[in-house]
Amino acid sequence: MTVESTAARKPRRSAGSKAGTTGTERTTRTTARKSAEPELVQLLTPEGKRVKNAKNAEYAKYVAGVTPEELRGLYRDMVLTRRFDAEATALQRQGELGLWASLLGQEAAQIGSGRALRDDDYVFPTYREHGVAWCRGVDPANLLGMFRGVNNGGWDPNGNNFHLYTIVIGSQTLHATGYAMGVAKDGADSAVIAYFGDGASSQGDVAESFTFSAVYNAPVVFFCQNNQWAISEPTEKQTRVPLYQRAQGYGFPGVRVDGNDVLACLAVTRWALDRARDGEGPTLVEAYTYRMGAHTTSDDPTKYRADEEREAWEAKDPILRLRRHLEASNHTDEGFFAELEAESEALGRRVREAVRAMPDPDRFAIFENVYADGHALVDEERAQFAAYQASFATESESGFVAGSGGN
Repeated sequence: MTVESTAARKPRRSAGSKAGTTGTERTTRTTARKSAEPELVQLLTPEGKRVKNAKNAEYAKYVAGVTPEELRGLYRDMVLTRRFDAEATALQRQGELGLWASLLGQEAAQIGSGRALRDDDYVFPTYREHGVAWCRGVDPANLLGMFRGVNNGGWDPNGNNFHLYTIVIGSQTLHATGYAMGVAKDGADSAVIAYFGDGASSQGDVAESFTFSAVYNAPVVFFCQNNQWAISEPTEKQTRVPLYQRAQGYGFPGVRVDGNDVLACLAVTRWALDRARDGEGPTLVEAYTYRMGAHTTSDDPTKYRADEEREAWEAKDPILRLRRHLEASNHTDEGFFAELEAESEALGRRVREAVRAMPDPDRFAIFENVYADGHALVDEERAQFAAYQASFATESESGFVAGSGGN
């Protein structure tokens, strides 16, 4: 498996063939998306060329000192994160995980922002921030343990300053805001970052977080990965204005960055974090990117989006973009890529072996620790579930013999 190969997976069929929305309607929407390219901060074009203009100067200075070694490090982070993500998707398809939320296509947004953080900064993720987890030193096997159902996260949040994954949409922004208010009261020289998606931006929790953080001047960065689809709902059904402009109504700045440009994401996040540390309050960063895969492994994106849309975004692949820049700048050679390919395969094997060595999840663990002292309703539900499980007879108990059935 080559390092870019997973970005080239194709949907099974065009979404225009599905009932409920005509091909013409979907083609029109795709054409409109292509023709209305958003204004955003970009330091690397899809062809890997550096962008130098006055508009980007404010942010470009935050990566002016990035060395070739650091660029190779960013590339390595993205490649290994994608490899881990691809392995997790395969493991779910093989029945080893209950669910998986892929980050395919969002590597630059996560690695760029993740590498902008200091050790003493604190991160509040959703459930798709596998790249940020990688940057914070969280073992990928711990992420998979949660999706297998054998733990509730598996890592100490205070050990990595990386909170446990949050499944409830948008609620982690409240946690981040409260934590940031506490940081400010303590007088600490650190910042907080909260990750969420374009769909979560419609949640009331996010609006409340914006209000509190602005009023109390909390040192928090709201990092929205706009991957264009809130499950099956496109962004235009979530908002009438670009997401980053929502910050204006709350009294703090918002900026849209090319979410497939790791250098721009690094620069903009550093700028926003510096604002927070300097007592200038919150910032909203909208990383304009694309979810190349399904929302989760229980989702089929071919039912609601067209092949042409994905193909347009494949040309902006974040990993390929940085590789082109490294090659054009003579910052690396084929030996580097070959070694990285071997490292990524070794990571895939390690993750696969770790998951397969995990125990099966305890089916009754869900009923434990719901209440400190127990509850009659929970006891009743546990008994009902036990009866349901017992209703599945084994082959020998039911008298079924393999091969004895009909057609």
